[in-house]
Amino acid sequence: MWRTSSRSGGDGDCVEVAGFGDAVGVRDSKDRGGPALSFESAAWAGFVRATRSGALDRS
Repeated sequence: MWRTSSRSGGDGDCVEVAGFGDAVGVRDSKDRGGPALSFESAAWAGFVRATRSGALDRS
């Protein structure tokens, strides 16, 4: 089941994520029939941790 990211803004720039066993899918909510990216669960978890910690923020 796809769900909208809790960090998506209200201006339509949203991403949706879904769990697929050992993978996580990511797609553009404005183009649900379009392409989706797939990441291993561990890689996605590392990305989320880095994002939350600010490690990916621009200086």
